[in-house]
Amino acid sequence: MIDEQHNPWQILAEKEVYSNPWIRLTEFEVLNPNGNPGIYGKVHFKNLAIGIVAFDEQERLWLVGQYRFPLNAYSWELPEGGGPLTADPLSSARRELLEETGCTASHWEELLRLHLSNSVSDELAIVYIARDLQQFEPEPEDTEQLQRKKVSLDEAYALVKSGQITDAITVAAIQAVVLRKLMGAE
Repeated sequence: MIDEQHNPWQILAEKEVYSNPWIRLTEFEVLNPNGNPGIYGKVHFKNLAIGIVAFDEQERLWLVGQYRFPLNAYSWELPEGGGPLTADPLSSARRELLEETGCTASHWEELLRLHLSNSVSDELAIVYIARDLQQFEPEPEDTEQLQRKKVSLDEAYALVKSGQITDAITVAAIQAVVLRKLMGAE
């Protein structure tokens, strides 16, 4: 039986390889769980990832499209962004929703938490459901050129199933909402 609380990795040395305002990359010299020497790289995120499933009064949800630099590809996804680790995640979600869609919401519910790539990073995402929306003007950051559209949950799920949506937060959140609906909780 494996002790789930015991860390089988032994760190021999570590060095910061890179850092910017958003991430820090550390390389570790380690002994792996079998006692063999090796290296391991860890990307530490300096912010939480935040996602929002924002439903309008017709139960359509907002998607935003933008070109994603790391992928060198266009991506449709939920409104999402980051928030300082020390800030209230819901406050960050409220800000992101307004920035990307121009909406505010009077009802918020945490949907799920997930680690986005736990083999190389410690990034934590928190996803909320937002309802009772009021529309204002979007306030995107200067790094964002966004398209916006509203789709039904069935349309969003079809985009996930067909592989047209691949963003981890969006895939997990859409599937979680569909499952809740199937189980009668939505």
